[in-house]
Amino acid sequence: MAERKKFKKKYCKYCEAKTDFIDYKDVAQFKFSLSERFKIMPRRLTGNCKKHQELVTIAIKRARQTALIPYIVDRKNVVENPFELIK
Repeated sequence: MAERKKFKKKYCKYCEAKTDFIDYKDVAQFKFSLSERFKIMPRRLTGNCKKHQELVTIAIKRARQTALIPYIVDRKNVVENPFELIK
């Protein structure tokens, strides 16, 4: 039988930093929670716990509403690193 691959355990970086509140104005903090097309990444990929994933989701939605993060990215003009545009 083939051996199972051992994966590195994912951890919540917000629990490690003991973060209670995630501010929607700090866009650099969402870099690891958004894909290159600015979609919210799921918990199984980011490693966030349930509590912090919900806080991140709410903060990202608020940042989208205030136009800090775009809702969609144009498919024709794909940028290599879209986070450099947000500063």
